[in-house]
Amino acid sequence: MAADSDPESDVFEITDFTTASEWERFVSRVEEVLNDWKLIGSNVGKPPEKGEYTSGTWEENSREINFADFKFSITHHYLKQESVESEGKEDVEEDAFPLAMQDLLCMNNDFPPRAHCLVRWYGVHEFVVISPGANCEAVISESKCNLLLSSVSIALANTGCQVPLFVQIQQKWRKMYAGECQGPGVRADFEMVHLRKVPSQYNHLSGLMDIFKSKIGCPLTPLPPINIAIRFTYILQDWQQYSWPQQPPDFDALLAGEVGGVEFGKLPFGACEDPISELHLATTWPHLTEGIVVDNDVYSDLDPLQAPHWSVRVRKADNPQCLLGDFLMEFFKLCSRKESTDEILGKNSVEEESKENSDITQALSKLTEPTAVPIPKLSVSNMVHSARKHIRRHRRHDQSPINNDVLNSILQYLFPDSLGDKSDSNEAKATHSNPGGKNDQDKDTEDYNLFNLLKSAPSDSLTYRLALCICLVNFYHGGMRAVAHLWQEFVLEMRYRWENNYLIYGLAAGPPDLRCCLLHQKLQMLNCCIEHKRARDENRKESGRDRKDTTSCENGLLGPESGRQGGSGGSPGKSWDSWSDSEDEFYECLSDTEEMKEVPAEGAKGAKIKPEGRLQPHGKLTLLNSDEPLYIPVTQEPAPMTEDLLEEQSEVLAKLGTSAEGAHLRARMQSACLLSDMESFKAANPGCSLEDFVRWYSPRDYVEEEVTDETGQTVVRGNLSARMNIPGNMWVEAWETAKATPARRQRRLFDDTKEAERVLHYLAVQKPADLTRHLLPCILHAAILKVKEEESVEDIPSVRKAIQQVTSHTSKHLRHPIPDFKKLEDTINQLMVVETIIAQARSLKAKFGLGKGEKGEDTEGLEKFVGSLLEEPEVAVIGAGRGPAGSIIHKLFVSAQRLADSSDEAALLAPLEDDPNRLGGSEDRKPMGGGGGVPDFPPPAGREILLRTCVPRPAPYSKALPQRLFCVLMREEFRLAGAFSSDTSFF
Repeated sequence: MAADSDPESDVFEITDFTTASEWERFVSRVEEVLNDWKLIGSNVGKPPEKGEYTSGTWEENSREINFADFKFSITHHYLKQESVESEGKEDVEEDAFPLAMQDLLCMNNDFPPRAHCLVRWYGVHEFVVISPGANCEAVISESKCNLLLSSVSIALANTGCQVPLFVQIQQKWRKMYAGECQGPGVRADFEMVHLRKVPSQYNHLSGLMDIFKSKIGCPLTPLPPINIAIRFTYILQDWQQYSWPQQPPDFDALLAGEVGGVEFGKLPFGACEDPISELHLATTWPHLTEGIVVDNDVYSDLDPLQAPHWSVRVRKADNPQCLLGDFLMEFFKLCSRKESTDEILGKNSVEEESKENSDITQALSKLTEPTAVPIPKLSVSNMVHSARKHIRRHRRHDQSPINNDVLNSILQYLFPDSLGDKSDSNEAKATHSNPGGKNDQDKDTEDYNLFNLLKSAPSDSLTYRLALCICLVNFYHGGMRAVAHLWQEFVLEMRYRWENNYLIYGLAAGPPDLRCCLLHQKLQMLNCCIEHKRARDENRKESGRDRKDTTSCENGLLGPESGRQGGSGGSPGKSWDSWSDSEDEFYECLSDTEEMKEVPAEGAKGAKIKPEGRLQPHGKLTLLNSDEPLYIPVTQEPAPMTEDLLEEQSEVLAKLGTSAEGAHLRARMQSACLLSDMESFKAANPGCSLEDFVRWYSPRDYVEEEVTDETGQTVVRGNLSARMNIPGNMWVEAWETAKATPARRQRRLFDDTKEAERVLHYLAVQKPADLTRHLLPCILHAAILKVKEEESVEDIPSVRKAIQQVTSHTSKHLRHPIPDFKKLEDTINQLMVVETIIAQARSLKAKFGLGKGEKGEDTEGLEKFVGSLLEEPEVAVIGAGRGPAGSIIHKLFVSAQRLADSSDEAALLAPLEDDPNRLGGSEDRKPMGGGGGVPDFPPPAGREILLRTCVPRPAPYSKALPQRLFCVLMREEFRLAGAFSSDTSFF
């Protein structure tokens, strides 16, 4: 009774045998993935065409699956082919072999040069691979390997999938795979053997044939014929006299300053080392049968010169050092530096010396100097400003980043107009006509206008040449310190030219070109300032005034109103010359006092005002209030502006807001040029009206219409447009305030002194990193031109297309307001790739005798062959060893063998028969081409032997199924990859 009352006796342990195990879940996941990829059932397709494995497109899909907590990656690899029509599926026999088993016997794509290793070993064009995840350990245990294989077999059987499924086992570097393929009544097992050393008994074709025959175990006698394909690969590493043709630069000469000025305008190009490291020759015997060829441990018929098929591929050097790429990358690295010029070079003592030597009497004497003091001619001796001499004096010779000779060469290259004395007229002519040696026809070319796309500067401009020099001194002459030194000298040269009225060589005349980089615009702005200053000086000379007349006019004739206007003349940083030359501070005085007396005061009743500042009559138009002709006045040109000033002005105008007061102020700021033109028009046309001005300035705002007068006659009358009659119109307000003042007596719209000092200050505060960012478009511009120039010699279609893409991408990035320097670095890397390809083409042409300029019957074929080596993974040699390319390749190997024999004759003649692991195999047993001396070819670096046949397995009455064995024999690798099919109908 006690036992019956025990509550634990009512509890029973229940085991649910229907619960799925982790292994079953794994199999189910594999089946689910095969279902999702639609790999269920029979697959229909056509056998791949010849060469399709190399030229076709391979695609893949991947998923992650788990076996318990172990992650696997399952990947579907397949060759993309045209879809098979649905009617083709009806013709497929129910018991047809799977496509993978048909691939085992297909001979259209043996030894594909670019494909997955399983494609090369088994010839399949569609398969699935299960491999351990990225962070998971390899499957090494034999029990785990068998578990995976059984899972694969069950998944294929349950789904009816006929695509072969492989599992990766052992260490990943060994590339060991095992798998299975199932079809209706057939199965193919994929097995693999991998050893580090080649067994001596299997180091030839005869031993491998024995392995294959014993594995298939065919009961038939005689055995069906075995198809054999053999491929030997020879590697050429020593090019001997066919060395890399690139001549490296003479670094000693560059560092010593022995460089001509013309050299500074050229970017280097080419690789410093041979970009082609190896040539791989593959000799192939594609269709052989047992008994036709002999290859055993004592003799071999496999002579590479007798091979019917030759193919070649080249191995390219990894990241060869290229001159242009190094230049660009070193220059680009400066963009990330933070140091200023003073921090790099140290503060000089120019300012201290200037303070010690300064005297107020000197300044006063400067003011009282006559304006016609002759300015010394520009020459090499006085090309540099006195401040530059102070800097050089206080910088020790051993501390100067750039050698003086090199610096003088650079300055002569940048400013060739400084060589010898030149008159001002000659200098101006040279500066504006053809500064860079380009004629008008050259400037219409696409390459010259490339600066418009890249927002850099014309290739004949000073900015462009400066970028090349900065890049050169950065690479050869001291890096960032040399850059800072050259920039300091350049800024001093700009100030010297401004203060002495010398136009800047290499800049087009006119306002800043907004298509160019900002630095180029700044230099153009400085040149505009110099032009305006020179024009004022010339006008002063033409007026014929002397100091006595000027003094009398200022003191007595014009009255107190002729004094200084405003305070712009006292802007900080102006030189004493700028004080005396500031035209906006004074009115121009008339040259004759008698002429001055004849001019009545403006506004006097009945007085006739004398017109001033007339340019030419405006056609046949007359003033509306009189019969006087309407004259076009001499006006001031609008002030030139750079893009940063335009942006600054836009921001100021935008900040005024949309209120009435802000809009009025904005209109007044924008009407400065309009007011100046109105004053000039009034001075040229005394008695004119606003309507007269509008007829010249904005004809569309003066509307004429035919009306009938009181007498009934039709007359033409004109009125201002509707927008001119709006109350508070700015034109009306400006006209009322405008005085009759010719342009020469107006306040300047463009203050060249102020703008020049602003530009010089902008240049002086630039850090080397800022300068680099400014000049980077010019350097990329120069690099693209250099690459295009080199490509035109080699004529490589892929490079031509790559240059177009680089140009397009560079233009997109450089024209952005804030360039992405990471993307610009990618652009430099792309240019380095293009440079490497061109260097590779040159190397191959030199090795095949195409770099000597010789023309022959076979030249065209050789050029096509060399071009194909760069574009394709492997190129067939027409005529094999007897063709033009084959003969050259044979000579290359012979030369390399002779060189090896002369350098190490004892090692080459030593007997190798006792070494079972020797590299050569058949080559060691029978010298080829040398008649018992040094063989023409070295031992093959790799031997690949493909054996296949179709025999019944496992019984004589079974279906005849494909069998395949792929053998790889190398110095430190022996691999057998076998696919053995069997009939499962009765087993």
